[in-house]
Amino acid sequence: MPDSSDFLIDTKLAHLGRPAIHGRGVINMPPQRGSTVLFDSLAELDRATARKNMPSELYYGAVGTQTTHAFEEAMAELEGGYAGVAVGTGLAACAIAIHAFVRQGDHVLVTDSVYDPTRNFCDTILAAMGVETTYFNPTIGEGIAELIRPNTRVVYLESPGTYTFEVQDVPAICRIAHEHGAIVALDNTWATPLYFRALEHGVDVAVYAATKYVVGHSDVLAGVLVTTEAAYLPVRNLTYTLGHCLSPDDAYLCLRGLRTMKLRLEHQQRSALTIAQWLQAQPDVLRVLYPALSDDPGHVLWKRDFHGAASLFAFLLPASPHLALAALIDDMELFGLGYSWGGFTSLIEPVALSKLSKKRAAAPWDAAQGSLIRLHIGLEDVADLQRDLAAGLDRWRRAVAR
Repeated sequence: MPDSSDFLIDTKLAHLGRPAIHGRGVINMPPQRGSTVLFDSLAELDRATARKNMPSELYYGAVGTQTTHAFEEAMAELEGGYAGVAVGTGLAACAIAIHAFVRQGDHVLVTDSVYDPTRNFCDTILAAMGVETTYFNPTIGEGIAELIRPNTRVVYLESPGTYTFEVQDVPAICRIAHEHGAIVALDNTWATPLYFRALEHGVDVAVYAATKYVVGHSDVLAGVLVTTEAAYLPVRNLTYTLGHCLSPDDAYLCLRGLRTMKLRLEHQQRSALTIAQWLQAQPDVLRVLYPALSDDPGHVLWKRDFHGAASLFAFLLPASPHLALAALIDDMELFGLGYSWGGFTSLIEPVALSKLSKKRAAAPWDAAQGSLIRLHIGLEDVADLQRDLAAGLDRWRRAVAR
């Protein structure tokens, strides 16, 4: 497409990842499958070998075909980064964002509200490598300076946090981390590049579970990292060394999802805010955890740094027995019970606060304070979703009263 800096986001989403090399007549970038790439001469093979880890280089299928490169380029353009690196899952992207910059004897700082599989990676694989992890309160802001050591190589953020939705002061943390020579990685899956421009706020590596809003249809596992120029080669080299890659067919579906991502997010954001405000008015709801709400502890930072809110949030009910939670959830008509989020259907998930509290190291949650329910709002009509939740809360009340 022409210079994308001349276009607004709606136009970019319609045209990014459609390189002119694919010719006229085909609107969608087709999935280019292949392992072997043929070269016309030894000189051409030598050139490609020397550049195999550079963006968009056709070298071998594990490094990417034109389809995966188109997706990587599109994500880098949306984020405003140097290049993208696509992998098979969001967790792979999270792990690579840390692993690429550490070695034995190093230290990393990780937000205590991090995605639990990322925490598991730190506590197992990194620990076995001899890399120490310190978890910090996600609201620490400039206080991160007190935790940085001479061997701190990575500060890993996730804003808002998984389940508890704390918003972090990303610019302040990035400034201090860079003053001490540390890389900052951020899991930006919740906001996407549309609602939070991670690299503009100082982040070196933006991480996405493309499984969620990028794909938007709950039928693909994918991850992507978007980096600055300085951070690119460590990420690309490790990805290739470990054999991570995204299949061309999945990259094709990621590109397809990008075309409608802004429209989906806008609709889902409106519905989520409506339902969050409705839940605030329910007598049994103790609290709604959603940064877009004016009384949320993270609202000021969200309003300063974000351009919108995702459709994932949580609400807190009084502590109740498991049977009462089952009464709330089991007979939902529209809210499905399952993991992941970001698709076109709404989801509901109870959060085990007792387990969450045990895992948190710097900012523990009191397991006795209530029952936490996480919601993902899909594309259904908000009135229908509200009726479904109202019926569920009625079942919950009757079960608690027994």
